[in-house]
Amino acid sequence: MTTTPLALRGRTARPEPTRRRRAGAPRHLRAILAFVLPFTILFALFYALPVGYAIWESLLVVKRDGTFGQAHEVFGWFSQYALVFQNGPFWLSVGRVLLFGVVQVPVMLALALVFALLLDSPLVRGKRFFRLAYFAPYAVPGVVAAIMWGFLFSPNLSPFTDLTRNVNFLGSDLVLWSIANVVTWVYVGYNMLIIYSALLAIPQEVYEAARLDGAGQFRIAWSVKIPLVRPALLLTAVFSIIGTLQLLAEPQVFASFSSAVTSTYTPNLTVYATSSLPNYNLAAAFSVVLALATFVLSFTFLRVTQRKEAQ
Repeated sequence: MTTTPLALRGRTARPEPTRRRRAGAPRHLRAILAFVLPFTILFALFYALPVGYAIWESLLVVKRDGTFGQAHEVFGWFSQYALVFQNGPFWLSVGRVLLFGVVQVPVMLALALVFALLLDSPLVRGKRFFRLAYFAPYAVPGVVAAIMWGFLFSPNLSPFTDLTRNVNFLGSDLVLWSIANVVTWVYVGYNMLIIYSALLAIPQEVYEAARLDGAGQFRIAWSVKIPLVRPALLLTAVFSIIGTLQLLAEPQVFASFSSAVTSTYTPNLTVYATSSLPNYNLAAAFSVVLALATFVLSFTFLRVTQRKEAQ
């Protein structure tokens, strides 16, 4: 009868985990690729390639062989961008939507914050009803909402004729704020839901500690809830800034109700009108400049707010 030394007994089972680990690594890699590959394909097809194609188109110009010769595209470097920076109506439309955002975005986010705080308050009853009522306008497509409000603002079609005949909501002075009313009505509920979700994530122990210190509901909302949902407020603000510079559907619908809304009223309307001429190269240059302006504005906003938080 032979006996196995204790040192040898402890060595027999050690190589197996290493083999399993090496054999399992390709399986994990395949699993990762299986999850990432669908997103990568869709991202490349519907985002990266269109953006790259727009940049390429913006670098081309149309040339003709003679006066009535056949048109063909040639590489023109940055000549289209020179036309963009010389286009007065486009930059006027950019200034218009910036004014729109400076006024409309704070009002919309303030309403969304108030509604979220009301829903989170223990003093409010019927929260399910109000949560649905606040969010319901977001379920209405923007075009449908613009048509509905356009009828309400129209002096000849509105049921509130006494008001619309005395106040011209579709005139050149007020039509921008009429559009702002539509955007606010649609997106307050969406932003409210994001802020309300952040409020639900706050631990109840924080509220209990504030109550033990003698804080009331208003004090808790001001000193506890609002500071803790600041990341959600920043997220909704960035989304709103991006959406403001992409304003298209609402002014396009209002153009059928008001002559004050021209084909160059917003930057996206300018891009749409330019591509309808058709001048795809110049429209692509407009789009690239607008995308860069949106990125710079959003990035600057984030940097400024982060520095204030750090201080």
